[in-house]
Amino acid sequence: MNYLVHHWSFDPFIIVVVVLIALHEVGLSRLSARSRPEKVRERRRRSWYYYGGLLLMVVTVVSPLDYWASDYFFVHMIEHIFLMFFVPMLIVAGAPWVPMMFVLPVGLRRRIGRTVALSPGFSWLRALSRFVRHPVTALLAYNVVMLFWHIPRMFTLAEENLLVHVWLMHGSFVLSGLLFWLQLIPSHPMKPSRPPVFQMGMILSTNAIMTLLAMSMSILTSSSWYPTYSHIPGVTLDPFADQQLGAAILWVCGDFWALPTLMVVIRRAVNLDGSLSKSVDRVLGRGRSMSAEEFLARRDASSELSG
Repeated sequence: MNYLVHHWSFDPFIIVVVVLIALHEVGLSRLSARSRPEKVRERRRRSWYYYGGLLLMVVTVVSPLDYWASDYFFVHMIEHIFLMFFVPMLIVAGAPWVPMMFVLPVGLRRRIGRTVALSPGFSWLRALSRFVRHPVTALLAYNVVMLFWHIPRMFTLAEENLLVHVWLMHGSFVLSGLLFWLQLIPSHPMKPSRPPVFQMGMILSTNAIMTLLAMSMSILTSSSWYPTYSHIPGVTLDPFADQQLGAAILWVCGDFWALPTLMVVIRRAVNLDGSLSKSVDRVLGRGRSMSAEEFLARRDASSELSG
Protein backbone atom coordinates (compact mmCIF):
# COMPACT_ATOMS: atom_id res chain seq x y z
CA MET A 1 0.00 0.00 0.00
CA ASN A 2 2.91 2.34 0.71
CA TYR A 3 3.88 2.12 -2.96
CA LEU A 4 0.55 3.77 -3.85
CA VAL A 5 0.29 6.31 -1.04
CA HIS A 6 3.76 7.82 -0.93
CA HIS A 7 5.86 9.69 -3.48
CA TRP A 8 3.12 11.69 -5.17
CA SER A 9 4.51 14.92 -6.60
CA PHE A 10 3.26 18.24 -7.91
CA ASP A 11 3.97 18.95 -11.54
CA PRO A 12 3.25 22.32 -13.20
CA PHE A 13 1.60 20.33 -15.97
CA ILE A 14 -1.41 19.94 -13.63
CA ILE A 15 -2.09 23.66 -14.13
CA VAL A 16 -2.00 23.17 -17.91
CA VAL A 17 -4.54 20.36 -17.65
CA VAL A 18 -6.86 22.43 -15.45
CA VAL A 19 -6.70 25.28 -17.99
CA LEU A 20 -7.42 22.87 -20.87
CA ILE A 21 -10.46 21.48 -19.07
CA ALA A 22 -11.75 24.98 -18.28
CA LEU A 23 -11.34 26.13 -21.89
CA HIS A 24 -13.03 22.98 -23.14
CA GLU A 25 -15.98 23.63 -20.86
CA VAL A 26 -16.25 27.19 -22.21
CA GLY A 27 -16.31 25.82 -25.75
CA LEU A 28 -18.95 23.23 -24.85
CA SER A 29 -21.08 25.94 -23.25
CA ARG A 30 -20.93 28.14 -26.35
CA LEU A 31 -21.74 25.21 -28.61
CA SER A 32 -24.68 24.10 -26.47
CA ALA A 33 -26.36 27.48 -26.93
CA ARG A 34 -26.65 26.82 -30.68
CA SER A 35 -27.10 23.04 -30.81
CA ARG A 36 -29.88 20.50 -30.50
CA PRO A 37 -30.12 18.66 -27.14
CA GLU A 38 -28.96 15.34 -28.64
CA LYS A 39 -25.80 17.02 -29.99
CA VAL A 40 -25.16 18.56 -26.58
CA ARG A 41 -25.46 15.14 -24.93
CA GLU A 42 -23.17 13.58 -27.54
CA ARG A 43 -20.46 16.20 -26.96
CA ARG A 44 -20.76 15.77 -23.19
CA ARG A 45 -20.39 12.01 -23.55
CA ARG A 46 -17.27 12.45 -25.67
CA SER A 47 -15.85 15.00 -23.23
CA TRP A 48 -15.50 12.32 -20.55
CA TYR A 49 -13.12 10.39 -22.79
CA TYR A 50 -11.06 13.56 -23.26
CA TYR A 51 -10.99 14.33 -19.54
CA GLY A 52 -10.15 10.68 -18.83
CA GLY A 53 -7.14 10.92 -21.14
CA LEU A 54 -5.94 14.11 -19.46
CA LEU A 55 -6.46 12.59 -16.01
CA LEU A 56 -4.52 9.46 -16.96
CA MET A 57 -1.69 11.63 -18.28
CA VAL A 58 -1.55 13.60 -15.04
CA VAL A 59 -1.63 10.46 -12.89
CA THR A 60 1.15 8.96 -14.99
CA VAL A 61 3.53 11.89 -14.40
CA VAL A 62 2.71 12.83 -10.77
CA SER A 63 1.86 9.50 -9.15
CA PRO A 64 4.30 7.01 -7.55
CA LEU A 65 4.43 5.38 -11.00
CA ASP A 66 6.73 8.18 -12.17
CA TYR A 67 8.77 8.04 -8.98
CA TRP A 68 9.43 4.29 -9.17
CA ALA A 69 10.11 4.51 -12.92
CA SER A 70 13.42 6.11 -11.99
CA ASP A 71 14.40 2.98 -10.04
CA TYR A 72 12.83 0.19 -12.06
CA PHE A 73 12.89 -0.22 -15.82
CA PHE A 74 9.72 -2.33 -15.89
CA VAL A 75 7.77 0.48 -14.17
CA HIS A 76 9.12 2.87 -16.79
CA MET A 77 7.66 0.61 -19.49
CA ILE A 78 4.22 0.81 -17.85
CA GLU A 79 4.55 4.60 -17.97
CA HIS A 80 5.44 4.45 -21.68
CA ILE A 81 2.45 2.21 -22.45
CA PHE A 82 0.10 4.72 -20.83
CA LEU A 83 1.59 7.73 -22.63
CA MET A 84 1.87 6.13 -26.08
CA PHE A 85 -1.34 4.14 -26.22
CA PHE A 86 -4.05 4.81 -23.67
CA VAL A 87 -3.70 8.57 -23.14
CA PRO A 88 -3.79 9.45 -26.88
CA MET A 89 -6.54 6.88 -27.48
CA LEU A 90 -8.83 8.56 -24.92
CA ILE A 91 -8.04 12.08 -26.10
CA VAL A 92 -8.79 11.21 -29.74
CA ALA A 93 -12.02 9.45 -28.73
CA GLY A 94 -12.94 12.61 -26.80
CA ALA A 95 -12.70 14.79 -29.96
CA PRO A 96 -11.90 18.09 -28.19
CA TRP A 97 -11.11 19.96 -31.44
CA VAL A 98 -14.39 21.78 -32.16
CA PRO A 99 -15.11 22.81 -28.53
CA MET A 100 -11.56 24.16 -28.23
CA MET A 101 -12.03 26.21 -31.42
CA PHE A 102 -15.23 27.73 -30.00
CA VAL A 103 -13.27 29.18 -27.08
CA LEU A 104 -12.29 32.01 -29.44
CA PRO A 105 -14.82 34.79 -30.19
CA VAL A 106 -16.73 34.10 -33.40
CA GLY A 107 -15.22 37.02 -35.35
CA LEU A 108 -11.65 36.14 -34.45
CA ARG A 109 -12.29 32.44 -35.08
CA ARG A 110 -13.60 33.12 -38.59
CA ARG A 111 -10.76 35.47 -39.48
CA ILE A 112 -8.16 32.95 -38.37
CA GLY A 113 -9.96 30.14 -40.18
CA ARG A 114 -10.22 32.06 -43.48
CA THR A 115 -6.62 33.22 -43.28
CA VAL A 116 -5.18 29.78 -42.58
CA ALA A 117 -7.44 28.00 -45.09
CA LEU A 118 -7.26 30.48 -47.99
CA SER A 119 -4.24 32.76 -47.67
CA PRO A 120 -1.36 31.95 -50.08
CA GLY A 121 1.05 32.89 -47.28
CA PHE A 122 -0.11 29.89 -45.28
CA SER A 123 0.11 27.34 -48.08
CA TRP A 124 3.22 25.90 -46.41
CA LEU A 125 1.24 25.34 -43.21
CA ARG A 126 -1.55 23.56 -45.09
CA ALA A 127 1.01 21.37 -46.88
CA LEU A 128 2.74 20.58 -43.58
CA SER A 129 -0.61 19.71 -42.00
CA ARG A 130 -1.45 17.31 -44.84
CA PHE A 131 1.96 15.67 -44.54
CA VAL A 132 1.81 15.30 -40.76
CA ARG A 133 -1.75 13.91 -40.81
CA HIS A 134 -1.05 11.47 -43.64
CA PRO A 135 -1.64 7.88 -42.43
CA VAL A 136 1.79 6.67 -43.57
CA THR A 137 3.49 9.58 -41.80
CA ALA A 138 1.53 8.83 -38.64
CA LEU A 139 2.43 5.14 -38.75
CA LEU A 140 6.13 5.79 -39.35
CA ALA A 141 6.36 8.57 -36.75
CA TYR A 142 4.70 6.42 -34.09
CA ASN A 143 7.03 3.48 -34.54
CA VAL A 144 10.18 5.54 -35.08
CA VAL A 145 9.49 7.46 -31.85
CA MET A 146 8.94 4.21 -29.95
CA LEU A 147 12.18 2.68 -31.22
CA PHE A 148 14.24 5.88 -30.97
CA TRP A 149 13.66 6.43 -27.26
CA HIS A 150 14.55 2.82 -26.47
CA ILE A 151 17.99 3.17 -28.03
CA PRO A 152 20.24 2.90 -24.93
CA ARG A 153 22.06 6.19 -25.54
CA MET A 154 18.82 8.16 -26.08
CA PHE A 155 17.10 6.49 -23.14
CA THR A 156 20.04 7.35 -20.89
CA LEU A 157 20.01 10.96 -22.13
CA ALA A 158 16.34 11.26 -21.22
CA GLU A 159 16.94 9.77 -17.78
CA GLU A 160 19.76 12.20 -17.06
CA ASN A 161 18.05 15.33 -18.39
CA LEU A 162 14.63 16.21 -16.97
CA LEU A 163 13.70 18.57 -19.81
CA VAL A 164 14.53 15.94 -22.43
CA HIS A 165 12.61 13.33 -20.44
CA VAL A 166 9.42 15.34 -19.98
CA TRP A 167 9.16 17.51 -23.07
CA LEU A 168 10.95 15.50 -25.76
CA MET A 169 10.43 11.88 -24.75
CA HIS A 170 6.99 12.07 -23.15
CA GLY A 171 5.87 14.86 -25.47
CA SER A 172 6.79 12.89 -28.59
CA PHE A 173 5.01 9.81 -27.19
CA VAL A 174 1.74 11.71 -26.78
CA LEU A 175 1.93 13.69 -30.04
CA SER A 176 2.83 10.70 -32.21
CA GLY A 177 0.16 8.74 -30.37
CA LEU A 178 -2.47 11.34 -31.26
CA LEU A 179 -1.50 11.17 -34.94
CA PHE A 180 -1.59 7.35 -34.86
CA TRP A 181 -4.98 7.04 -33.19
CA LEU A 182 -6.53 9.66 -35.47
CA GLN A 183 -6.06 7.07 -38.23
CA LEU A 184 -8.10 4.51 -36.29
CA ILE A 185 -10.73 6.34 -34.25
CA PRO A 186 -13.31 8.83 -35.61
CA SER A 187 -12.67 12.12 -33.84
CA HIS A 188 -15.23 14.73 -34.92
CA PRO A 189 -14.87 16.49 -37.31
CA MET A 190 -12.02 14.19 -38.46
CA LYS A 191 -12.47 10.62 -39.66
CA PRO A 192 -9.92 7.93 -40.59
CA SER A 193 -9.07 8.45 -44.26
CA ARG A 194 -7.94 4.92 -45.07
CA PRO A 195 -10.12 1.77 -45.25
CA PRO A 196 -10.25 -0.78 -42.42
CA VAL A 197 -7.80 -3.13 -44.16
CA PHE A 198 -5.12 -0.40 -44.04
CA GLN A 199 -5.97 0.21 -40.38
CA MET A 200 -5.50 -3.50 -39.68
CA GLY A 201 -2.07 -3.25 -41.26
CA MET A 202 -1.21 -0.32 -38.98
CA ILE A 203 -2.23 -2.28 -35.89
CA LEU A 204 -0.48 -5.51 -36.83
CA SER A 205 2.76 -3.85 -37.97
CA THR A 206 2.99 -1.71 -34.83
CA ASN A 207 2.29 -4.70 -32.61
CA ALA A 208 4.95 -6.69 -34.48
CA ILE A 209 7.53 -3.94 -33.93
CA MET A 210 6.66 -3.84 -30.21
CA THR A 211 7.11 -7.61 -30.05
CA LEU A 212 10.48 -7.45 -31.82
CA LEU A 213 11.62 -4.69 -29.47
CA ALA A 214 10.55 -6.76 -26.48
CA MET A 215 12.34 -9.84 -27.83
CA SER A 216 15.49 -7.81 -28.46
CA MET A 217 15.53 -6.66 -24.83
CA SER A 218 14.88 -10.11 -23.38
CA ILE A 219 15.55 -13.32 -25.28
CA LEU A 220 17.89 -11.90 -27.94
CA THR A 221 20.35 -10.37 -25.49
CA SER A 222 22.13 -11.50 -22.34
CA SER A 223 22.89 -8.17 -20.69
CA SER A 224 21.24 -4.98 -19.51
CA TRP A 225 21.11 -2.22 -22.12
CA TYR A 226 20.57 0.71 -19.78
CA PRO A 227 23.41 1.71 -17.43
CA THR A 228 21.02 4.07 -15.62
CA TYR A 229 19.53 1.10 -13.76
CA SER A 230 22.82 -0.63 -12.98
CA HIS A 231 23.86 1.26 -9.84
CA ILE A 232 20.77 2.48 -8.00
CA PRO A 233 21.17 2.36 -4.19
CA GLY A 234 18.64 0.17 -2.41
CA VAL A 235 17.45 -1.67 -5.53
CA THR A 236 18.18 -5.37 -5.28
CA LEU A 237 16.47 -6.44 -8.51
CA ASP A 238 19.08 -7.46 -11.06
CA PRO A 239 19.19 -4.89 -13.93
CA PHE A 240 18.89 -7.57 -16.61
CA ALA A 241 15.96 -9.22 -14.83
CA ASP A 242 14.39 -5.76 -14.54
CA GLN A 243 14.88 -5.28 -18.29
CA GLN A 244 13.30 -8.67 -19.01
CA LEU A 245 10.27 -7.72 -16.92
CA GLY A 246 9.98 -4.47 -18.88
CA ALA A 247 10.20 -6.38 -22.14
CA ALA A 248 7.47 -8.75 -20.98
CA ILE A 249 5.24 -5.79 -20.20
CA LEU A 250 5.79 -4.39 -23.70
CA TRP A 251 5.10 -7.82 -25.17
CA VAL A 252 1.92 -8.56 -23.19
CA CYS A 253 0.52 -5.03 -23.10
CA GLY A 254 0.87 -4.89 -26.86
CA ASP A 255 -2.00 -7.37 -26.99
CA PHE A 256 -4.05 -5.29 -24.53
CA TRP A 257 -4.40 -2.46 -27.06
CA ALA A 258 -3.91 -4.32 -30.35
CA LEU A 259 -6.42 -7.18 -30.06
CA PRO A 260 -9.48 -5.11 -29.00
CA THR A 261 -8.66 -2.44 -31.60
CA LEU A 262 -8.20 -5.10 -34.27
CA MET A 263 -11.59 -6.62 -33.44
CA VAL A 264 -13.27 -3.22 -33.79
CA VAL A 265 -11.59 -2.57 -37.14
CA ILE A 266 -12.51 -6.04 -38.47
CA ARG A 267 -16.10 -5.46 -37.47
CA ARG A 268 -15.96 -2.09 -39.20
CA ALA A 269 -14.70 -3.77 -42.37
CA VAL A 270 -17.45 -6.41 -42.28
CA ASN A 271 -20.14 -3.76 -41.77
CA LEU A 272 -18.75 -1.73 -44.66
CA ASP A 273 -18.27 -4.45 -47.26
CA GLY A 274 -20.18 -7.45 -45.98
CA SER A 275 -17.08 -9.57 -45.36
CA LEU A 276 -13.38 -9.20 -44.69
CA SER A 277 -12.43 -10.79 -48.03
CA LYS A 278 -14.50 -8.23 -49.90
CA SER A 279 -12.70 -5.44 -48.05
CA VAL A 280 -9.34 -6.88 -49.11
CA ASP A 281 -10.56 -7.21 -52.72
CA ARG A 282 -11.72 -3.59 -52.74
CA VAL A 283 -8.39 -2.32 -51.42
CA LEU A 284 -6.44 -4.40 -53.96
CA GLY A 285 -8.75 -3.35 -56.79
CA ARG A 286 -9.80 -6.92 -57.53
CA GLY A 287 -13.23 -7.94 -58.71
CA ARG A 288 -15.56 -9.94 -56.56
CA SER A 289 -14.37 -13.50 -56.00
CA MET A 290 -16.61 -16.38 -57.13
CA SER A 291 -18.48 -18.29 -54.48
CA ALA A 292 -18.19 -22.08 -54.32
CA GLU A 293 -21.64 -22.46 -55.93
CA GLU A 294 -20.69 -20.15 -58.80
CA PHE A 295 -17.44 -22.04 -59.38
CA LEU A 296 -19.21 -25.43 -59.51
CA ALA A 297 -21.90 -24.07 -61.85
CA ARG A 298 -19.26 -22.65 -64.20
CA ARG A 299 -17.31 -25.93 -64.14
CA ASP A 300 -20.45 -27.94 -64.97
CA ALA A 301 -21.29 -25.55 -67.80
CA SER A 302 -17.78 -25.92 -69.20
CA SER A 303 -18.03 -29.71 -69.00
CA GLU A 304 -21.32 -29.70 -70.91
CA LEU A 305 -19.86 -27.51 -73.66
CA SER A 306 -16.76 -29.65 -74.01
CA GLY A 307 -18.88 -32.79 -74.04
